[in-house]
Amino acid sequence: MVASTVRAQADNTMLCEQQKEFIMIKRMLPLLIGLSAFGVASAQDLPVAARAANASTQMTQTTTTVTTWTSKPPMGALTEDAIKTAIANAGYKEVKGLEFKDGVWRSEARGGNKQWAKLAVGPINGKVYPADAPSKLNKNEVSAQLAAAGFQNVKHVKFEDGLWSAEAMTTRGSAVNLMVDPNDGSVVARSHD
Repeated sequence: MVASTVRAQADNTMLCEQQKEFIMIKRMLPLLIGLSAFGVASAQDLPVAARAANASTQMTQTTTTVTTWTSKPPMGALTEDAIKTAIANAGYKEVKGLEFKDGVWRSEARGGNKQWAKLAVGPINGKVYPADAPSKLNKNEVSAQLAAAGFQNVKHVKFEDGLWSAEAMTTRGSAVNLMVDPNDGSVVARSHD
């Protein structure tokens, strides 16, 4: 009886170890696939003709990229009326000064406490971000979320007026400015280069 109990415990322990190993492999697999794809992409070399042209040309070229926010909401954005409804649904009244600026809708509205509050509203998600609300994420967490979303060279990460802002490069090498959700690190808006 004791031997069968010990054997059953050993079998359970082995089963738990196998489950842990499976979970670890399951979590690591996407990372390994991503690293493999990146390795293949970065291992590619210039064609011989391009290398010869680069070797014979001694000219230095500097490219300056300027990123700008559009003055109009992006395709698929909520209408101005839908933004006002989102603000009202968040418990605010008397919206004033609603304008699309820096990739998001900005306004002031009177809250339930009768005080005026500065707000930013995501153009696509309609989520309301009070300027005085604290962030659940810190600077490093925001940078990590953006890197996980595929952005590179993330810099100038700053929390201001209820949203995080950052500068980054897309996977295609385009410079973009980003507005980031302070609660989950998702991109609320991005500029065009």
